[in-house]
Amino acid sequence: MIVKPAPGLKVRHPVTKQFLPPEGIEVPDGDIFWTRAVNDGDVVVDAPATASKNAGGDAQ
Repeated sequence: MIVKPAPGLKVRHPVTKQFLPPEGIEVPDGDIFWTRAVNDGDVVVDAPATASKNAGGDAQ
């Protein structure tokens, strides 16, 4: 999943200690730290790009 800092907040990555970029970063689904950060409202989950949904091609 891709997480971005919530509007008006700066959030540090727990390992690198760097602030998350405004465009967000890819983090593992189900990661305890990021799941809690989402639940607390510190970060928001960014919708995946529509191109990645069609990565396998459309079978029509």
